[in-house]
Amino acid sequence: MSHDTVLSRETRTVVSPSNVVVGAGAVEEVGDYASLHGTTALLVATEQIFDVHGDAVLEALDARGVETVVYTDVRPDPTVENIEGAYELWGERDCDVIVTLGGGSSIDTGKGVGILAGNDGEIRDFGVDRAGYEGVPNPTPPLLAVNTTAGTGSEATRSVVVSDESTSTKFLIVSKNVVPDVAIEDPELTVSLPRSHTAFTGIDALTHAIEAYVSEHSYGIPDGYAVEAMRRIARSLPVAWADGENLDARADMLVGQLQAGQAFTNSSVALVHGLARPLGAQLHIPHGLANALILPYVTDFSAMAAPEKYATVARTLGAADEDDDPRAAADRAADGILRLCDDLDLTGYLDDFGEVPAREDYLDVIDEMTQDAIDSGSPANNPRKPTADEIRDLYIEIYDDALAPDSRRRS
Repeated sequence: MSHDTVLSRETRTVVSPSNVVVGAGAVEEVGDYASLHGTTALLVATEQIFDVHGDAVLEALDARGVETVVYTDVRPDPTVENIEGAYELWGERDCDVIVTLGGGSSIDTGKGVGILAGNDGEIRDFGVDRAGYEGVPNPTPPLLAVNTTAGTGSEATRSVVVSDESTSTKFLIVSKNVVPDVAIEDPELTVSLPRSHTAFTGIDALTHAIEAYVSEHSYGIPDGYAVEAMRRIARSLPVAWADGENLDARADMLVGQLQAGQAFTNSSVALVHGLARPLGAQLHIPHGLANALILPYVTDFSAMAAPEKYATVARTLGAADEDDDPRAAADRAADGILRLCDDLDLTGYLDDFGEVPAREDYLDVIDEMTQDAIDSGSPANNPRKPTADEIRDLYIEIYDDALAPDSRRRS
């Protein structure tokens, strides 16, 4: 049965920001939108991003009479403490609109503040493991996301990923009530992104697109977003990585990652993300890098279950031709992903995050990572449903081929 047939028999709610502002100079419009919603903005950013782009946002807000309270303690992979600290400032200064500046970490922190501002409870109470999907009862206050990466797509999604340092795990919140009201996509704000983070966030976006496309919950509308996102990312990510000042490539990546975000928030992520959250938490590496390590192996594992779709992935990445048999083309999808990851020297960045654990230490936590992956629910969305043993085997394959220093892939 086709997805279009399924869609004709049920209703779907397509989730998206109310307004998307795209193009060079788009940041200048943040004051226009903030002034429609309130008079005092909580601006959430990392200190590094604020130092680079904060003045542009403050000037735009001030020009429209919006007072700004600044929180810059956001960490990569934001923590429970980040969200609680920003929310405390929100209450102390009587803020009424949230503006985030940055990528997924800043946006997720802002979403977390909004959840606490609009609902009773602690942030952990809204995780899918406790509250289920759509477990945030009330909407956030007005939320404007000024994006500086390409990207997590978080400015278009109903997802929040929070690190719980007390347990060395990450938990997921999913609700349409956290989708930002406004997404601002200004390519000039991404020029300062380091080459490494251009790679991490770009592969994260590609993973979103691929997983949304092959997910058990995919259907026509997010499929369209996903395929177009893959095309944009495949053609523009290597250019943006090689020449960070290429505004055309930067703009194309912003649109592609936004479409990827729209794809997965209206479909779902799957096995790659299920494996990536535990791996990232254990190795203390960025989420996009964890995805890059895992994506080729999950693609090889899953291709047999959705050959037509993985054939499209392979063709989009230039690993197969249009006249190739779908199963043969699908089997080449992982090759296209590996080639792109190697072009960006993604495994070469592992050394920036400390030593990879010894194999025996890694094996000691595989059972814990496997259970965390299963508990996330994401593996259940995969076209090929993995057993616990198969997840363990994937983690071992990833270590032996991509993580172990003596066998690590290099471009």
